[in-house]
Amino acid sequence: MKTGVTGATGQLGRLVVEKLKEKGLSSSVVALVRNTEKAAELGVEAREFDYNNPVKLIDALQGIEKLILISGNELGKRAEQHANVIEAAKKAGVKWVVYTSLLQADTSSLSLAPEHYATEKALQASGLTYTILRNGWYTENYTGSVGGAIAAGAFIGTAGNGKISSAARTDFADAAVAVVIGAGHENKVYELAGDESYTLADLAAEISKQTGKVIPYNNLPETEYAKILKSFGISEGFADAIASWDVSASKGDLFNESHQLSKLIGHPTTPMAETVKAALSASK
Repeated sequence: MKTGVTGATGQLGRLVVEKLKEKGLSSSVVALVRNTEKAAELGVEAREFDYNNPVKLIDALQGIEKLILISGNELGKRAEQHANVIEAAKKAGVKWVVYTSLLQADTSSLSLAPEHYATEKALQASGLTYTILRNGWYTENYTGSVGGAIAAGAFIGTAGNGKISSAARTDFADAAVAVVIGAGHENKVYELAGDESYTLADLAAEISKQTGKVIPYNNLPETEYAKILKSFGISEGFADAIASWDVSASKGDLFNESHQLSKLIGHPTTPMAETVKAALSASK
């Protein structure tokens, strides 16, 4: 019984593979990646996996019973690419697909939501057994900016007072593993979010506390925030998207108090303060 992990050299995929190995499943894990050379260090079987090549996808999925489909990173192309994977999974005889979707994908105003929801619908209509993990925001999405905030003397964004129920990436990896090795998760949808909710002002306050420096949160208009992001060298389309995601956060789209994530993984989610501490340590 083999378990395939797409995007296995990505940030989430690597964690999922490592956690499956920790469960003693090294021999049954297959890393499905664009570049098998990059996957060599994972220590598991690796197969070339190109979302845009449906025929080769079928070959790559041969012998795989469980598939952890980690969403692709090409915005605007993901619904089509995921549909290719789902169709290939059917033809290859995959029994169960675990998909990493987006928190509240059916109602969220995040620009990411439509592609995720389209994938969910395609999966549910496929006839395959599925589990949909609607992942909330990774705390690292914000703590990756800690160094810049310290250098600039402020943390910026446009999320207002919106509460964000994020968790560390490792928590979401734990969820994928808990589902794929567990029982009773078939044909279920989970809303996964952190136990703790905070605003970006709270995040800035935590950075201030841990650094001993005054790092305020400056809430900016969406267009101004996007403009500043572009000045950092971020592409126009991606900068606009990041700013729009903050606006969605201000509307509560990243807030969820169901605690389904911690229930699923069997332990509390990683506190925001811990992820800030790790980011500060890494920046030294």
